Amino acid sequence: MPTLIVDGIEVTVPVGATVLQACEAAGKEIPRFCYHERLSIAGNCRMCLVEIAPGPPKVQASCAMPAADKQIITTNSAKVKKAREGVMEFLLINHPLDCPICDQGGECDLQDQAMAYGRGTTRYDENKRAVTEKYMGPLVKTVMTRCIHCTRCVRFAEEVAGVEEIGAIGRGEGMQITTYLEHAAKSEMHANIIDLCPVGALTSKPYAFEARSWELKTTASIDVMDAVGSNIAVASRGNEVMRVLPRLNEDINEEWISNKTRFAIDGLTKRRLDKPYVRKNGKLVEASWNEAFATIKEALTGVSGNEIAAIAGDLADMETMIALKDLLGALGSTRVDAREDAAAFDAKSRASYIFNSTIAGIEKADLCLLVGTNPRLEAAIINTRLRKSVRKHGLKVINLGPVSDLTYPVTQLGTDISILKGIANGSHPFAEQLKTAKNPIIILGTAALARADGGHILAAARSIADKYAMVKDGFNGFNVLQTSASRVGALDIGFATDGAIPAILSDAAAGKLKVVFNYGADNIDSAALNNAFTIYIGTHGDAGVKSAAVILPSAAYTEKSATYVNTEGRAQQTQKAVFPVGDAREDWTIIRALSGVLGKTLPYDDVHALRISNIVKATPAWSAFGESGDISSGPVVLSITDYYQTNVVARASETMAECSRVGRGDPQLMAAE
Repeated sequence: MPTLIVDGIEVTVPVGATVLQACEAAGKEIPRFCYHERLSIAGNCRMCLVEIAPGPPKVQASCAMPAADKQIITTNSAKVKKAREGVMEFLLINHPLDCPICDQGGECDLQDQAMAYGRGTTRYDENKRAVTEKYMGPLVKTVMTRCIHCTRCVRFAEEVAGVEEIGAIGRGEGMQITTYLEHAAKSEMHANIIDLCPVGALTSKPYAFEARSWELKTTASIDVMDAVGSNIAVASRGNEVMRVLPRLNEDINEEWISNKTRFAIDGLTKRRLDKPYVRKNGKLVEASWNEAFATIKEALTGVSGNEIAAIAGDLADMETMIALKDLLGALGSTRVDAREDAAAFDAKSRASYIFNSTIAGIEKADLCLLVGTNPRLEAAIINTRLRKSVRKHGLKVINLGPVSDLTYPVTQLGTDISILKGIANGSHPFAEQLKTAKNPIIILGTAALARADGGHILAAARSIADKYAMVKDGFNGFNVLQTSASRVGALDIGFATDGAIPAILSDAAAGKLKVVFNYGADNIDSAALNNAFTIYIGTHGDAGVKSAAVILPSAAYTEKSATYVNTEGRAQQTQKAVFPVGDAREDWTIIRALSGVLGKTLPYDDVHALRISNIVKATPAWSAFGESGDISSGPVVLSITDYYQTNVVARASETMAECSRVGRGDPQLMAAE
């Protein structure tokens, strides 16, 4: 490894490191605009100049210079200072200097570095260049006159998002950054270019002119728009969530988040349930909490335990599911479930329903078999990690299921899921590739398990993992890609008993169930609950409220401290950034208060007592799971077809609705733009 001296400090760096990285290892701050740790080196901005000896007498761009043994680096000489001032002067020649009205103000690299490394005055008094604005869709606002051609956005789109939608046209002073034919960018990840842009050329369109960074309170939290559990920072002003930004977590989302994670937040204020409601004479009318609880108590009078059930939806947190399960137990019922799609998970074996290799572990694999899943729509962050592994580690991806553009090369085995049988018994040609792979993995989609033969598919996938040595010391290549933030946690605590949600709905429609607790299950046919007394606990007036006899308003994920377990089995907690709207209450406290009214008081008075007694980290044991039987021929019908309309928050979001229309190519919308 090369050893260098940086401003008199000796430092040793890995082979292949750049001079800029060596300077950072020595604790020196090097200004930069185009360089980014996760993108390829462009060397465009020339701001990272340093003196290098031995070498040419002129200053060098440290981001593009490989670190070599016995180099002597000077970062603070008069020559370096003058060169950086000159570069900054050139960068600002055409910049409009409209900081007071720029949304990047207060968080702008150009602002900060002009103060730290600029001359303080300009000698340029000619006319400035102006650039027409570009249309990049509903999420990204452009002021391209501010652009300094760092090409971070171009490199992100090509290298990380995997969609060549953004590029440069023209040369020299006429160069402009734009989308292809100025159409909307359609990647599920492209809004990360807002964070990457070091100037105010690319900013958030929904957030434009809404707030300044110094007005906001930031709360570290967790995203629940999918099962990835991306780490986020929720920025709020007063009692309103203003924006969501990514937090660094190398094991999960690195420093990226998906568009839905970032922009679905306007759905937190739309169609919200802010008061209890009771159905009287066929109509829902506002009620007090006492009146709502009294109505529930009356409905439960004389009802036996086997006539009560509870279901939970995609955004249900673990604390509330524990409390709800305990309440039903006190009422004599064990019938609870959170599998809205009736997927054939084996709740007795944790390894059968989590992403065992972990998200970061994808980078250890050399061969990946996708079965009945589209990770680009179901877990955009995991799809990005797959692309990274394809580009940097040579991962080969094979797909068995519907043909999809996954942003990286994929070999298609076919759409008939019964091909899995041939792979399991070794008769399919693909079996040879699995035999020679060092670290093969399989990623099984929940849509495959939601078929009538889902248990047989699960067993076949497990036999493939055994047969081709996917499970070994320190590594387990058997993965299930969940699509719901609540699903793994529900299975961990046993909120999945005999008879999945479709069976509960069927019994409710037949009159076998008298009372059903619906905790935010909105992706079901709620009409089946019309014959039962349905108690809906949730945040939005979505599909679930149509059958509700009583509505109890609860808190959204930004309004409570709650535990969610992501698809890889990692327990994480959201944190309260704002208070619940109106008379809404934190979800588990509603169940606790109701238990007291019903005379079945639950044995915990605060959330910490509830967690201590119930939430434990389960160890994924590799044991037999699935059901023996034949796999029927036919394709898998994917569970997600519209990425932007997957849950109640996203469906209430006007921004997500607009993204959905753009994604479908709505001609009216495109004409308006």
